Amino acid sequence: MTTETKVALVTGSARRIGAQTVRTLHACGFRVVVHYRSSADDAERLAAELNALRPDSARTVRADLLQTATLPALVETVIGFWGRLDVLVNNASAFYPTPVGEITEEAWDVLVGSNLKAPLFLCQAAAGELRRTRGCIVNMVDIHADRPLKHYPVYCIAKAGLVMLTKSMARELGPEVRANGVAPGAILWPEAPHPSAEQEEIIARTALKREGEPMDIARTIRFLVTDAPYITGQIIAVDGGRTLSN
Repeated sequence: MTTETKVALVTGSARRIGAQTVRTLHACGFRVVVHYRSSADDAERLAAELNALRPDSARTVRADLLQTATLPALVETVIGFWGRLDVLVNNASAFYPTPVGEITEEAWDVLVGSNLKAPLFLCQAAAGELRRTRGCIVNMVDIHADRPLKHYPVYCIAKAGLVMLTKSMARELGPEVRANGVAPGAILWPEAPHPSAEQEEIIARTALKREGEPMDIARTIRFLVTDAPYITGQIIAVDGGRTLSN
């Protein structure tokens, strides 16, 4: 690795899809920054695993992304590690139900904050450096950005906004910076899993009749980052054909 080795920041990447994305970009030769808010042990283990494979190739950084005033400093910290930032993956996300009649301002602030506000202000903070390195942004959207999920209106609203943010960043930051999104379907269930019958019903409504894996998302992000120089402003659904059914 040299000073020309590209650097990727993946938010919310201590575990699950974020961690797989970090591993996949690292395997492509990137230096990686593992962002976390509370999963310090998982983040440090992941960085140690990657540094054992390639010394000085992974760092960790802690930040509460809802504190948007701190995001420029977060970006400066990341740039300070190796002198550059080439890829921003906005993966961190809150997800929980907010049925109509039970929606609170706190829920709005957390769901819109993590899924839309934080990505906007992080993109803005990183824009100058990404322009310099002719880098790219990948946002983690959701197939429910345009197919509302019952009992999750605030989450769906936030992800719908993230779709437009992705397209807006592509327009605002081009030609130097590309911005795209990935919209997962049935990949990983939340920490409090759906009842198994509901899982089976969702999987049955996909064209491929099976659950996806975190690597399916990570491969798509890798494609957008490394092999898609003429793709920007697009949202790629990685859902096994779920959006083909009613």
